[in-house]
Amino acid sequence: MNLIKAEVLGYCMGVRRAVTMAEEAVKAAAGVQRVFTLGPLIHNPQVLEQFRSQGLEVLNETELPEDLASAVVIIRAHGIIPQLESILSYKGACLVDATCPRVKKSQMKARFLTDAGYCIFLAGERYHGEVIGIQGYAPACFVVADPVEAKERAETLYHNVPTAKTALLGQTTIAPEEYQGIAQAIQAYFPHLEIIDTICKATRDRQHALSQLCPQVDALLILGGKESANTRRLLAIAQAQGKQAWLVETVAEIPPEISAYPVVGLATGASTPDEFVDQIAKALSSAQAAEPMGRENL
Repeated sequence: MNLIKAEVLGYCMGVRRAVTMAEEAVKAAAGVQRVFTLGPLIHNPQVLEQFRSQGLEVLNETELPEDLASAVVIIRAHGIIPQLESILSYKGACLVDATCPRVKKSQMKARFLTDAGYCIFLAGERYHGEVIGIQGYAPACFVVADPVEAKERAETLYHNVPTAKTALLGQTTIAPEEYQGIAQAIQAYFPHLEIIDTICKATRDRQHALSQLCPQVDALLILGGKESANTRRLLAIAQAQGKQAWLVETVAEIPPEISAYPVVGLATGASTPDEFVDQIAKALSSAQAAEPMGRENL
């Protein structure tokens, strides 16, 4: 088996920043303060387990302790709503804001557009942490997952407020073609829609690298957390190009049938550490040497 890796792998800037800030917070508070993240820091189970072993705890935002005066609370890379940030400060928490700078920029743009009187469409996954956080800065925005939803929302708005000023923001991990399709659906009713470019460059780079990789391989392993939106999109892109592809979260999940493919590609989501890529490559090489390949070889 020949392995070919995508040109862009490993952490994106926002995830690397969040992980570094969490490592520094845990080290500084060792034996002195409890350290929490509000929800999972990033969407990668291996990294989260490593942090848990170091004493980093996860807070559920619906079950916050009454007193956080002696605690450090890390705001995750996806960001949170401003109201929740205020509650944490009121409870006395020492906040470490690890929100991705690109997500923070989207939050501030949402607030600016809302204050300027725009009706905002937000393209993305309704229950994703990033989308929920941005909504906190634009409470009346329309969250749309696809062109069909965008058309329905735009049509309703047009019938109620045909002269509305409109703007479109997107989840930073949305695929460019998805974003364009949603924009076109809205523009059918509001041709002067202001389209804000909020797609993260790291997301574009990973998707482009995968598209370049697909013609070179027979099958692909997409490495990353199953809860990661950008990782799931990479899987969808590979499958849309007619490739057999699997999303692999652990070494144990490598499918035995991968040995039937002469050339296998490896791509990763933005929250997948470099060492996990190395583990997968090593496992594949070891299994190939011990063919026939089976889970006992992994």
